Formats: sequence, C-alpha cells, structure tokens
Amino acid sequence: MDAFYASVEQRDDPSLRGQPVAVAWRGARSVVCAASYEARVFGVRSAMPAMRAERLCPQLIFVPPDFVRYKAVSRQIREIFSRHTDLIEPLSLDEAYLDVTHPKTDLPSATATAEAIRAAIRAETALTASAGVAPNKFLAKIASDWNKPDGLCVIRPHQVEAFLTPLPVGRLPGVGKVMEAKLAALGIDTVGALRAHALAELEGRFGRWGRRLHELARGIDNHAVQSERPTLQISAEDTFEHDLPLDEIEPHIRRLAEKAWAGHLRQHGTGEHRRVARTVVLKLKTSDFRTLTRSLTPSTHPSSAHALADIACALRDRVDQSADHRYRLVGVGLSGFIAAEDEAMQGDLFVGATSVAMASNEKHRG
Repeated sequence: MDAFYASVEQRDDPSLRGQPVAVAWRGARSVVCAASYEARVFGVRSAMPAMRAERLCPQLIFVPPDFVRYKAVSRQIREIFSRHTDLIEPLSLDEAYLDVTHPKTDLPSATATAEAIRAAIRAETALTASAGVAPNKFLAKIASDWNKPDGLCVIRPHQVEAFLTPLPVGRLPGVGKVMEAKLAALGIDTVGALRAHALAELEGRFGRWGRRLHELARGIDNHAVQSERPTLQISAEDTFEHDLPLDEIEPHIRRLAEKAWAGHLRQHGTGEHRRVARTVVLKLKTSDFRTLTRSLTPSTHPSSAHALADIACALRDRVDQSADHRYRLVGVGLSGFIAAEDEAMQGDLFVGATSVAMASNEKHRG
C-alpha cells in the first residue's frame, strides 16, 4: 500500500488531501508512523522523531494514529487478496507476499492478477497499491518499491540478471549500512560487482551470510510464501514522558509484562495445543537513541505475567550502565515459541537421559 496510514487519513478527511501529513502524536517523545508523499518531499519519513519532522516541514499536519481503522482497511485488502490465492504471507497491515503460481481465478498471468488486485483495491477502498511481480519473494519485494506510488513493476525470469546487475548492493535484503561498508572496502558497490566474486571467497569472509549474498546476486531465493507464519515474538513497549534512570524502570517493566503476557494468551491460547515462549527479551533505548537488549532462556518457561516480569527485571540488572544514564523507552517481549506438547516431549527426553546416566553411574559404582 502507498503511504498506507497517511493515505487512509487523507481519504477520510478531504481537507488533508494534497497536504503534508504525518501520522503521529505531536511532541518530543513521538515518532512518525507514516508520512504522506507530500511530506516526503521535505524528507519526512516513518520512524523519524516527530520534532525533527516538524523542523524539516514546519507546515506538517500531525494526525494521531487510529490503528483500529487501519486494521479494518487491512482486512478489506486481505479479502481482495483471498479471491486470487490462499497463499498469502502478511508482513504488516499494509504489505504481503502472494504466491499466484496456481491462482483461484482464470486470469492468464501473475501480471494480470496484480493488475486486477490493484484495480479492486482502488475501486473498493479508494486507496492505491504498488505491486512487484517476480519469480521469487526477494525480487518481488524490490519490484514492489520500484514504481511507487500506484505502480507496477514486472521482472520476468529472463530479465533477472539484467535487472539486478546495476543495483546498489544496499538494495539487497539484509545488506545494511555496516555490511554495505564492508563490501565497499572490497570494491563491491553494485550487485553486478558482487556477482563477480566466487562463492568460496564470500563464504571465507562472511560465513553463511556469504553464501546468501552469492545467491541473492544471482536472483536466487528459495523461501516459500508461508500463509501462516508462526509468531516470532510478542512484545509491548512504551516511551516515557521523561527519561528515567535504570532503578526507576521496574514499575514500567511489570506493566508492560502484563500487556505482553495478555497478547501471548490471545495469540497462542491456554489449552493443550497452546504455544509456549521459552525466551524473555528486555529492550531499552537510551536518551541518545541507542538500543540495548538482554535476553534469557530459562530452564522453565514463564507461566504467568508475574513470572515474566520477574525475569525481565532480572535482565534489567544485567545492564552494565552507570547510574547517570537515562532511558527513554523500555520493552518486554517473549520469543522462541514452541508447541506445548513439544516442550513436554523435550522434558521427557531430558528426564529419560538423566535416568540412564544415573543408572550407568550406579552400575560402575557397583
């Protein structure tokens, strides 16, 4: 979707159309959730501190986010997708992968399917979407950003190499500024230059990631579209009204642990087929915007919000920072989800192994 949250606001409030809009609360502690294309002209981007956005664009109009409304529109769009395929992998409220190898309609091609979906979104929601059509997920992702807004980009199999060759390596998924700098030090600034390096060399320098780089440079991505991706992490976080020292954060950790635990129960249930989280994560952001994380996988998974909060508070004590440090944000999360029956099986295996070891020791003592 094109500038999704901002576009919904402009659709529903005609006075916002053609105006630079930021979906955010105004204030020193707020960040931009989305920016209209009129605001992007001034350099305003999502995840930017609201005060910086306002400095870049003094006439910026701030609109508080309404996620209930955005989720409702997202459900409409998802229903349009489902007319064409059941293989839908949502990435967020406004983005998804669709596998249309075997479509539910009689449309003749993936390109025709993308055009039909975009037309239906425009007709039924009065919003625009951009689409990328390609042989695999990572190419489709790049293509979807290629002709924004309201665009379509198609990369056919025989076009893959020519399309990728001139691209900056930073366009490849997983290549951030640090990796980009490492590659630049080797004289690699485009995908074509990366392709010229042998697999053995890349693996020697970057390990398994070197193999992935080798594949991406050739347009190879074998990750399937997963219609029901398991939740990787459930978390709750909050930005404080005023920066706080570490020893004043515990009440906030406990409050957020309650929220994270409630989200866990909603997503993963409480019955015999529930999923349990094995790892607890604590996230802190300092007053100068550095992010710190601490995690622990205890021998017994947290079984309540109180237990989750206790572990998260213990993780806070592992933060090695001086007393004068201040923090602007804290988050509590759960990850490492497995099925409850799998955990029970692992426990049985552990007990069984212990019993065998004890019996063996007894035998040798005898």
